[in-house]
Amino acid sequence: MHPNPAFRSAETAQNLAFARAQSFGLLSLSTAGAPLISHIPFELSECGAYAELHLVRSTEITRALTAPAPARLAVQGPHSYISPDWYGVADQVPTWNYVAVHLTGTLTRLPDAALEGVLARLSAQFEARLAPKPEWTMGKMTPEVLAKMMRQIVPFRLDIKTVEGTWKLGQNKPDAARLGGAEGAAKAGLGLETTALAALMRAPPA
Repeated sequence: MHPNPAFRSAETAQNLAFARAQSFGLLSLSTAGAPLISHIPFELSECGAYAELHLVRSTEITRALTAPAPARLAVQGPHSYISPDWYGVADQVPTWNYVAVHLTGTLTRLPDAALEGVLARLSAQFEARLAPKPEWTMGKMTPEVLAKMMRQIVPFRLDIKTVEGTWKLGQNKPDAARLGGAEGAAKAGLGLETTALAALMRAPPA
């Protein structure tokens, strides 16, 4: 997390809402060597106290987690290079603006019997975003095929202890410079990423 308090003003509820909207992140587990990382979708509970997820049975994290252990789920949003030319003021330097939320807590492997419920809730979350498309459910699969695929994955739960967010959107600049940066990012032609970032730069957390 960036240490500048100008980028740390988002409330916990706003950080959780951002993480829930993204629902995809980097799960990190410390080891004696380099940290283990998996890129995973997840479902954040309504109260924000825990996240459910699943990992392939053969991943390093699955093999390493023999007991509940500290872990962090890093959730990243839109990000982009920001040219100093866009600010409209002198003596500025290039930077990178972004939004990121870290959910830190205890990662626990759940019993295999919990897997079906974890998968059903996760797919229902994403299928709901595709309405009015008819919802996909596991009931559409051949039972034998479903059972074979489920044997390859393991359910987990991250009980969240701390929620930290960095919303680095130019809040340390004068308003006119920040808005100039947003305009430049929006016009840069770099795709949806910069369009979304520019919208956040125009209205950063208070």
